[in-house]
Amino acid sequence: MIICIVLVLIFGCYIATRFWEDAVHGLLTGAAVFQLILLRIIIALEVLLPTTFYLSVVIALGRLYHNGEITAMFAGGISMARITLAVFSLSLLVAAIVAVLSLYVRPWAWTQFFLLKARAEAQFDLTRMQSGNFYEVSDGDRVIFADKVTPRGRQAEGVFILNKKRTSLQVIHADRAIQHNDEKGDFPVISFKNGRLYEFSNSDRKGFIIEFENAVMPLRPDDPILPEHKVKAATTSALVPPRNLEETAELEWRIITPMSSILLALLAIPLSSSSPRQGRRTGTLLAIVIFAVYYNFSAITKKLVAQGGIAVLPGIFWGQLLLLACLVLLVWRPPFLRHWRRR
Repeated sequence: MIICIVLVLIFGCYIATRFWEDAVHGLLTGAAVFQLILLRIIIALEVLLPTTFYLSVVIALGRLYHNGEITAMFAGGISMARITLAVFSLSLLVAAIVAVLSLYVRPWAWTQFFLLKARAEAQFDLTRMQSGNFYEVSDGDRVIFADKVTPRGRQAEGVFILNKKRTSLQVIHADRAIQHNDEKGDFPVISFKNGRLYEFSNSDRKGFIIEFENAVMPLRPDDPILPEHKVKAATTSALVPPRNLEETAELEWRIITPMSSILLALLAIPLSSSSPRQGRRTGTLLAIVIFAVYYNFSAITKKLVAQGGIAVLPGIFWGQLLLLACLVLLVWRPPFLRHWRRR
């Protein structure tokens, strides 16, 4: 439990740094930042829970080995098979929880995350900008700059806005901009006075320029969930059968997370074994290294599957095969490995 809390706090602090600057500059409210962090923690639980159980087994059994208590347990009739069965049984429970998180909770959390972020960014307040500063909105898809900001009049002068769209790049420069709600009062819009709109196609060098006296730009996106994010937010049933490589990679990722919970737990048993003369941290450090390699390897293979860089099968399951190979190697313990463990 303590390990899980520590990992959640570390991850939460890491995520907080990504949104804190936006909150300071008024791009996101404090409540929105808190909810976004909470949703990202929920999303990360599918990785944090297996990691917690994995490290807990390594540390707990490692302490028993170091204190010689494991020898007393063996003398009392408790075999390694019984210990393995106990760890395996608990790993099945963890895997079941992780399966629910990965297959159902995670897609829901991603959907809520994207909707909340889009809603929070749509409530962008022009008057909270500081004159002469650039502000990124929508993960850098929109950049806003103003020479002078007048909070009382909810307006700015010398406004520059860059919008990255799916097929084009749009730049707006206006003498003045005023923020207000639309006619229905549902969401904010920015009205530009005396300016130019430049738009360039992403596929070729063609573009056009429009001069205007009045123009209106809604801050709410047409679709709050961008196409590149829809796979993450898609329900598992919508991914079966997968229609493209990106959906295949996402589906495989959701399948391997409960599998990795079991394999990591079993791998923790041989990693924790040591003699009383060996340091307790040896197995823990090795366990951390193995997990780091496995997780990064799985993330890379997921990206490669989505891009068509490697075959769909075994695809992301290469990571599971890597864990299985490590497990067989540590249980079998060839001569060179036994010599290394004795050192």
